[in-house]
Amino acid sequence: MGIVQRVWVLLVGTLLLAIGLNGFLVPHGLMEGGALGISLIVHYVMGTKVGLTFLLISIPIFLLAWLTHRPFFYNGIHGMLISAIVIDMMAPLREIAFQLHIAPLTSAAIGGLLIGIGTGIMMSYGISIGGTDLLAQLVAKGLKTNSGLIILLFDIMIVMIGSSLITEVSLLLSLVTVLCVGLAISVIVFRKTTIQSKRVLQ
Repeated sequence: MGIVQRVWVLLVGTLLLAIGLNGFLVPHGLMEGGALGISLIVHYVMGTKVGLTFLLISIPIFLLAWLTHRPFFYNGIHGMLISAIVIDMMAPLREIAFQLHIAPLTSAAIGGLLIGIGTGIMMSYGISIGGTDLLAQLVAKGLKTNSGLIILLFDIMIVMIGSSLITEVSLLLSLVTVLCVGLAISVIVFRKTTIQSKRVLQ
C-alpha cells in the first residue's frame, strides 16, 4: 500500500472513530472496550483528555510489542498517534451532541458502528490503533489462539469494570456499543478478505 493511500485510510478511519466516540459515546457517559474504554473511565473520573490518555496507556504496550513482535509495533504506531490527536481535536463535537438529544440506545449503537467501521477500515489495510487490542494480539500469539476472542474478552472485562466503578455508566448500553463495534469490524474485515481471495483465484 502506497503512502498516500495509507494516509487516506488513516484519516478516514480515525475520523469515524473520533466522531463515534465524541459525538455519541461521551455525551451519554457510555463505555467502549480496549484502551479507549480505559481512557473513557479515566476521563469520566478525572476529566482528562481521552486521546492523550489513550496515548499514555498505549506507550507501554507498544514498547512490549517492540521487544517481542515488531511487525505489530510497525502496523500500529501510526494509527495510535493519529487516533490520539484526532480524538482530542474532535472533542467539540460533544457540545453539538448534547443539543441534539439523541436517545442513549441509539447513541450506543451508532457510536459503536462508527468506531467499528473506522477501526475495521484501518484493520483491513493492516493498520492497527494499538492499545489493548495490540496487547490481545500479543497474548493470542503467545497462546496460539484467536485474537478476536481475546479482544472481545478484554473489551467485556473493561466495560464491566467501568460500569462498576462509575454508577452512571450503563453496562447494558455499553455492551451494545461493544457488540456493534465487533460486528462492524468483522463485516468489513471479512469483506476485504473475501475480495482479496477472489482476486487471487482470478
